[in-house]
Amino acid sequence: MGETSTDTETTLHLERRVRQRRPPLSVLKSKLKREVTCSVPRVRATVSGFFPVVRWLPKYKLREYVWGDLMSGLIVGIILVPQAIAYCLLAGVEPIYGLYTSFFANIIYFFMGTSRHVSVGIFSLMSLMVGQVVDREVYLAGFDLSEDSGTTAAGPGVLNSTDGTNLSAGGLGNMEVAGLACNKECYAISIAAALTFLAGIYQVMMAVFRLGFVSVYLSAPMLDGFATGASFTILTVQAKYLLGLKIPRHQGYGTVVVTWINIFANIHKTNLCDLITSAICISILVAGKEIQERYKDRLKIPLPTELIVVGGATLASHFGDLNSHYGSSVSGHIPTGFIPPKVPSFDLMPRVVLDAVPLAVISFAFTVSLSEMFAKKNGYTVRPNQEMLAIGFCNIIPSFFHCFTTSAALAKTMVKDSTGCQTQVSSLVSALVVLLVLLFFAPFFYALQKCVLACIIIVSLRGALRKFLDVPDKWRASRTDAVVWLVAMAATALISVELGLLIGVIFSMLCVIYQTQNPKVSLLGRVSDSDLYEDMEEYKDLAPPARVQVFRFQAPLYYANKDSFLKSLYKTVGVEPFLELTRRKKAEKRAKEMATKQAKAEAAKNNGEVCIGLVKSELDFHTIVLDCSAIPFIDSTGMATFKGLVKDYKEVGVSVLLASCNTSVIDALRKGAFFGKDDKDMSSMLFYTVHAAVLHANNKVAAVEFASDDSQV
Repeated sequence: MGETSTDTETTLHLERRVRQRRPPLSVLKSKLKREVTCSVPRVRATVSGFFPVVRWLPKYKLREYVWGDLMSGLIVGIILVPQAIAYCLLAGVEPIYGLYTSFFANIIYFFMGTSRHVSVGIFSLMSLMVGQVVDREVYLAGFDLSEDSGTTAAGPGVLNSTDGTNLSAGGLGNMEVAGLACNKECYAISIAAALTFLAGIYQVMMAVFRLGFVSVYLSAPMLDGFATGASFTILTVQAKYLLGLKIPRHQGYGTVVVTWINIFANIHKTNLCDLITSAICISILVAGKEIQERYKDRLKIPLPTELIVVGGATLASHFGDLNSHYGSSVSGHIPTGFIPPKVPSFDLMPRVVLDAVPLAVISFAFTVSLSEMFAKKNGYTVRPNQEMLAIGFCNIIPSFFHCFTTSAALAKTMVKDSTGCQTQVSSLVSALVVLLVLLFFAPFFYALQKCVLACIIIVSLRGALRKFLDVPDKWRASRTDAVVWLVAMAATALISVELGLLIGVIFSMLCVIYQTQNPKVSLLGRVSDSDLYEDMEEYKDLAPPARVQVFRFQAPLYYANKDSFLKSLYKTVGVEPFLELTRRKKAEKRAKEMATKQAKAEAAKNNGEVCIGLVKSELDFHTIVLDCSAIPFIDSTGMATFKGLVKDYKEVGVSVLLASCNTSVIDALRKGAFFGKDDKDMSSMLFYTVHAAVLHANNKVAAVEFASDDSQV
């Protein structure tokens, strides 16, 4: 490679370091030896790595941390209880299972998590995805999906045979799961537990095989759009509770559209008691949130608005006997204590094996991103792989205790951070609050109306639904990101949550591919008398180098965009080699024909050679310099494209030089013998800077012209 000064060409050589790579077998042996070696320090490191609590708990600063952890844990626990009961409406299971899920998830993450602030537990999006699977399987099993129904739609015989599965009923509204009689409630939580177990297994496998990179394909705009679309779906699913309508959840695609059609078709059946209660609860909850946001700097702790609403609504429902007098749906009996653990049903897992994949990916993506976000904010680091393990076991272990899928929750994590949380001791405090409810206070929520729980869920979606207001700003900042957001949101809301995620990922990747296939290209000009070259369309007062075209392609060069590269190059420099050759051949042919006609007319001996020499064969430029500074890599197709380019332009008398290539591009070209045998042409084709290539091209042409003049003299 050659380098030059500003106006005169001087050669500068950089010598590459010689890197000796160890044989793959040797690397594998050393890794196996390191992994298999057993020693006391290694065992200690493994245990402390798997259970990070072993590292930080002995260093716990009691006086400095305990007050913040107690306060944040207590506040999150108070918020968690009504949300745990409410989100069970989304998950399609009984309220007690939401309390179980919140309790076990907090305990397990305390031992295994590396984030000090993340709150792991019930999350509305996870609950919605679980609920869709649960309702589908309950429907396919033949149970009636209408509210407060425990009977089967198919009667006491075969419950369902539409999907080729025979499920024998053990009596009216019952069936067998793992050899035990199971009613609708039991079957629903059995499906949820099997789904959660599989999601946890997937997450642990992803951690073991270091598959955390999967999350990089979940771009921020796509995740935001997905979350907003899912929030709109959640709002739609909960709207029927606000009106007191007993409409089964729609199975299949288009849940939002079909549900709203059903709501308006049954609007005349609205329960006025539920409607009035919903209006009052939403007003109080929204007012509390607005006060919290407006005076958040003055309020040291968040207002327990949800707990106040739940307490007041429960008392009003109990003493007003709203269920008996007005037919208002209530939560029903919530037992105290714990149900004996049970192994998730392996017979049900084949039915939900694919449904667990998006659950696993979304759960770990939200957990890892929130962990890293709050770690960066508070000045510490987390281990993403350990976070995947932690959230995986937060799903596997609780699935034995009748729980459903969990992940980190943004709202509760923000509450922990704002109320002085220092460590995961706060999670223990939150778990203790839930435990108190489980052991003593759960039955008191018997009269709590379902419309109140729906109000809590809907008001909690305010943040996600407000993102609609950010669309104009997104559009101004990046139209591509705005379109990805809109597509992911629309697909999630109008088709289904699972397909919305898939469509969002595919569309965002297609946008990246499209950008590499249609990158910005430009001709460069020189800045005054310097050796700096920039885009002549973007900057003023740039001078194009004499008889040299400097072309920049701002994307990797690979099989998918090599045609785009060639077309843009031909269009920018104004010459396509094949067409130029064709033009010259046609011109020569016409010149010969004219010479022949002229010779016959004048009866002179002229074979036309003189006229051929008059055909214009010289272009406005003699060299194309490819500025490769914006090409991060090339593949074999890209290398072949470069080869073909040099060959084609050489036929029309134009040289092609490369400048500012990175080492990966250089290595690819050398492996493809682009510079000839033993890289003999490397110094005359490859340059460190654009200016060096321009000077080399002009000096070479000047030398050729000078030699031609001498020969003529």
